Amino acid sequence: MIEKPDIDALMAGELGEWLAAQAQVREAAREQSNRRLVTAAFVVLPLAAFLLFGPDWSIELKMWLIAASAILAGVWIYAPKAKAIRQTKEGINSALAAALGLTYSHDCEAGVGFERARLFRMLPGYTRAKFEDLWAGQIGNRAFTLHEAHLEQRRQSGKNTHYVTVFRGPVMTISAGRRFHGVTLVERSGKHRKFGFFGEKERLEVSGLILDKADMVHPAFEDQFTVYSTDQVEARYLVHPGYVERMIALEAAFSGSKIRTLFHEGEVTVVLEAKNMFESGQLDAGRDREMVAACVAQFMAMADLAAAVSEADRR
Repeated sequence: MIEKPDIDALMAGELGEWLAAQAQVREAAREQSNRRLVTAAFVVLPLAAFLLFGPDWSIELKMWLIAASAILAGVWIYAPKAKAIRQTKEGINSALAAALGLTYSHDCEAGVGFERARLFRMLPGYTRAKFEDLWAGQIGNRAFTLHEAHLEQRRQSGKNTHYVTVFRGPVMTISAGRRFHGVTLVERSGKHRKFGFFGEKERLEVSGLILDKADMVHPAFEDQFTVYSTDQVEARYLVHPGYVERMIALEAAFSGSKIRTLFHEGEVTVVLEAKNMFESGQLDAGRDREMVAACVAQFMAMADLAAAVSEADRR
């Protein structure tokens, strides 16, 4: 089992000293953004008035130019804050990763776990994707990787195109230490409805495989989760009460929802919809300890889930 980092020790050590200095950087960023807000108001508001009451252009073009100028001004105003928040987040996450014996990188690409989740339809369709916050190493006695995925879908409204977020959250992969005999997918109940919404599907066809709905030994599970598998016996062996309890705890730690798990080959892939993934960067220095504690809680929940995988190996 991974040892829980001592938050007081972290805050009293190099991380605490760095955050104390970073507090001045964040305050300076806030002041710079406030000055930019005043400057932008003196530029954007007169420009908007000129466009509305000046040129004999179409109202659509005028509104588009006003909106574009407001968006550009907003990005320019927020840029100092965004830079300070990212610096703080990277500092906290790097220190926490070091305490856990992991590596951390803010920028990353999609990992194997993401591709597997996409192939097994654990993720919605998307037009563009962004990945960040890569953590890797050993969690407990299991090889582990995690990154955040932000998926967007392009939508068309008349001549206008915009993007809508269809998924945001962590994608985690844990080594199981052995290859599974079959493929097992665990999802929140109600995702795969029959035609007409009368009950759930008894069979799924995903990634060239046929997964049948598993009848679990613990009927209470079916109120919360549905299990599909190519191996009914192994599914009941893997999805034991301790594992389900820790899935729910992981959701709570991330303030997330719609957790799903895939047991495939020698790895467990976990996907969770959550907006609050290791977002330790804040302009308010008074919340630093709170943010560090939240990150620690999230990692301990993942360590517990990894321990549940180990328990299945020993059963």
